[in-house]
Amino acid sequence: MNPEPFEAMFDIRPDDIDELGHVNNIVYLRWVQDVAVAHWRSLTSEQEQGEAWFVVVRHEIDYKRPAFAGDQIVARTWLGSAERFRFERHTQLLRASGRKELARVRTIWCPIDPVTRRATDVSEELRARFSVP
Repeated sequence: MNPEPFEAMFDIRPDDIDELGHVNNIVYLRWVQDVAVAHWRSLTSEQEQGEAWFVVVRHEIDYKRPAFAGDQIVARTWLGSAERFRFERHTQLLRASGRKELARVRTIWCPIDPVTRRATDVSEELRARFSVP
């Protein structure tokens, strides 16, 4: 179990900016996915990474503030509860300068078998590593 938040930094690309002059909402979800994948890879071996993939089944996102060109983003993610086919993860997106919260996200991930692409069980050890009581 690793209850400490995991952080990754992201720069805003020119094509992340929408017609309203701020980062498009879909980019926030890309950062949520990218930090989750980086966290997964930091805590698993290559063999474990090949035994199960994870797909999103639900996002709940509260947008607090816009991000703009030139901002640098800190994505913080931490683990929630885990059941057989539901792994909860929380993410907070912050503007690096001042650490103001831009968005808060709760995501439910489902493990799938890489061959069958169907929901699958993971080992008790892996489930424990990716959940908090």
